[in-house]
Amino acid sequence: MSGSTIKFGTDGWRAVIAEDFTFANIERVAQATADYWKKHRPRGTRKRVVIGCDRRFLADQFAERVAEVFAGNGFEVVLGSAPAPTPAISFAVRAEKAVGGIVLTASHNPAQFCGFKLKGHYGGSAPSETCQAVESLLGASPVRSLALGQAKRKRHLKVKDLNAPHARAICRQVDFDLISKSGLRFAHDALFGVGAGAFEKILDGTTCQVTTLNAEHDPFFGGIHPEPIVHNYGPSAAYLKKNPHDICLVTDGDADRVGAMDGRGNALTTHQIICLLLHHYSVNRGQSGRVIKALTTTSMVDRMCEAYGLELLETGVGFKYICTEMQKGDVLLGFEESGGIGFHGHIPERDGILAGLALLELLATEKTTVNRLLAKLEKRFGTHRYDRLDTHFPLEKRAELMKYCAEHPPAKLAGSPIAEIKTFDGVKYIAENGAWLMLRGSGTEPILRIYAEAGTDAKTKQLIKLGVQQTQKA
Repeated sequence: MSGSTIKFGTDGWRAVIAEDFTFANIERVAQATADYWKKHRPRGTRKRVVIGCDRRFLADQFAERVAEVFAGNGFEVVLGSAPAPTPAISFAVRAEKAVGGIVLTASHNPAQFCGFKLKGHYGGSAPSETCQAVESLLGASPVRSLALGQAKRKRHLKVKDLNAPHARAICRQVDFDLISKSGLRFAHDALFGVGAGAFEKILDGTTCQVTTLNAEHDPFFGGIHPEPIVHNYGPSAAYLKKNPHDICLVTDGDADRVGAMDGRGNALTTHQIICLLLHHYSVNRGQSGRVIKALTTTSMVDRMCEAYGLELLETGVGFKYICTEMQKGDVLLGFEESGGIGFHGHIPERDGILAGLALLELLATEKTTVNRLLAKLEKRFGTHRYDRLDTHFPLEKRAELMKYCAEHPPAKLAGSPIAEIKTFDGVKYIAENGAWLMLRGSGTEPILRIYAEAGTDAKTKQLIKLGVQQTQKA
């Protein structure tokens, strides 16, 4: 298969297992990555690489093959002893002073996919320039590898537990003693992903009671996409209705993103979770710093930052932009609409397990229900109702559509005149009353995403319809 069929996306390569995602192609991508890091080793790092995987079909064997290629190229290899959350692997990259890391994961994508994600030496997603450079080196040199057993004997490869060091690190990021004594009874829907059992292990021996749902190691993810969205919550929601808890945390396939339900199975949006955490860190913890949010995140964050005196920066969609800002320093929290949250004092990476612990700290601090907390926020900052529609749209017509939308905005949104148009990642219309509508194409698929937010569900649905009409006019 020619190298041109392997195309890197945001932070790596993703493809269907046994079609393009084969052992032969994995070897070639690993060799290109090794070639790149040999020539571009950041100052202060060792010629060492960390390799880990999630629970995908064959992901552990793909990880071993990647390890053999790096060992054959003279790298010290740290290979995870078991599937681990992506943030645990990113944490190990920084702790090991490695040149970078590889995660064999397709995150929240369907079961037939696997992925090869690149992590920078700082413990976060590699920038687009690195991914493009690696892609350009495909086939530039023959694959060199060293069999796993031989690599171990020659001490080129160490197998390590990547989960425990990460768990210890995130426990230091919260008031673990407060959580331990809180007596919280909460559920965790792991969506059959790698986060299964994480909270049970972390909180073992405390007063907290943890119920893990969908914990089985099922490479088919129970027939769902392991994404923390309401569409995937059905069985767990039904269980919670009969067996109430204080909250239900949800993590995606590689546990770098978070979702939630209240204790009776009603879904919370990622936007609500984001606002709860912003309230907690600013008001309860009394912390300050810059807040970074992706364009598609709720504008309640804007109102909260204004009230709390926090500097707010809006970025394009993709955690790589938030990662870049976190590396600059003085960032309190970084948010994206899909449930990726980055934390001050931690790696510049989204971390679903740490986000879950932070939500538990919030409940232990406030000693009230999550619904009452949300009601207080809405009373102060207004109601914000969000929706998103993914539609098929040809890649080759994308640029033409974006140009049309930027030049032909609607006169009003939800009855309010347009106040601002942002075009640095898609097209976002913002009304004077705070309602907004955004159109943005997927970076790798023929999909157009339409996002909207307004004060009521009905108005938000009207905005989504308006977005569809914009695509039909172009």
